[in-house]
Amino acid sequence: MLIGCGFVADLYMRSFSTFPSIRVIGAFDKITARSGKFCSFWGIPVFESIEDCLNALPSGGVVLNLTNPNAHYEVNQAILDSGHHCYSEKPLAMDMGQARALHELAQSRGLMLASAPCSVLGEAAQTLARAVRDQVAGPARLIYAELDDGFIPQAPVEDWRSESDAPWPYEDEFQVGCTLEHAGYYLSWLIAMFGTVRTVVAASAEVLPDKRGVENAAPDVSVATLFFDDGPVVRLTCSIVAPHDHQIRIIGDKGMLSVKQAWHNGAAVRFHRRFRLRRRLIDSPFGRRLRLRGPTHPKVGRWGAAAMNFALGPAEMLAAIAEGRPCRLSNEFALHLNEVTLAIQNAGESSGAQAMTTTCPPMPLMEWAV
Repeated sequence: MLIGCGFVADLYMRSFSTFPSIRVIGAFDKITARSGKFCSFWGIPVFESIEDCLNALPSGGVVLNLTNPNAHYEVNQAILDSGHHCYSEKPLAMDMGQARALHELAQSRGLMLASAPCSVLGEAAQTLARAVRDQVAGPARLIYAELDDGFIPQAPVEDWRSESDAPWPYEDEFQVGCTLEHAGYYLSWLIAMFGTVRTVVAASAEVLPDKRGVENAAPDVSVATLFFDDGPVVRLTCSIVAPHDHQIRIIGDKGMLSVKQAWHNGAAVRFHRRFRLRRRLIDSPFGRRLRLRGPTHPKVGRWGAAAMNFALGPAEMLAAIAEGRPCRLSNEFALHLNEVTLAIQNAGESSGAQAMTTTCPPMPLMEWAV
């Protein structure tokens, strides 16, 4: 069941086509014309209200909250109050007090509360996590992660449309901010690999004051240093200003692990061996590609800026329900991811070191990555 039929909803529907066993009951959007167009395009039932939507979902199903971020708390609360498991687009909530309230509600009802992004369950993330666990590059000492998307305010954002012709919500994107929208793509990988972030030392700023005339815009650049309870020091950068760079590099005693495409489930994971050549120390520029044995998960073709299967998260939740096991995208994972992301987004110029108050254990690898 989908609530919200905007731009991202089409990416989910494309992804669900790779999971024939998952049935989409229908969708609702408060903008009637939008939900009608979306449901007609994808051939699914349209609902007239959230209540009708939630009442139609059988027990054991999952509701996807794909609404505007400012509505996430209210809609997530309604989903949990109805007794359904909830998968929320990022962020879980715009305020940490609201995120805690959602977590407490889910825990009290025995419900799953998961948060996007789910690329952490994808092949590239799992291959990298396996390589870190096996210490292919030796113990991880330092990580540099970049989520720079280019000078987005100069891009033709008004022309970006989804498959069912929904506009890219650039006003919301600028007001919510690139950190809340994008930091999770690598934060989720890092928390899955190393668990709890103990301390965040970050700064954020708005360096482009006029973004298509959008008022009350969020910071458009952030730089964070993350200290884990049991892991390396990480530097994470997000911006919609600097040239496009989605690279992550994990530096160890034997060399470096790297991935260059955060938004591609099938991106190459490479090991760059370090060696001495005469009087020089060199990290090999020709990294050896690391691969998992056997099949992994269904892939989707590239659409726009990404080649990600957005259904991996809901599919993991449904599998956990069917198998009677904990979900990898746990309630604690969603809450901790939300706290770390908000700490970076809201850091400003003078917040200094921020001690995190939530915890999260490392995530088990997918069965096909073990």
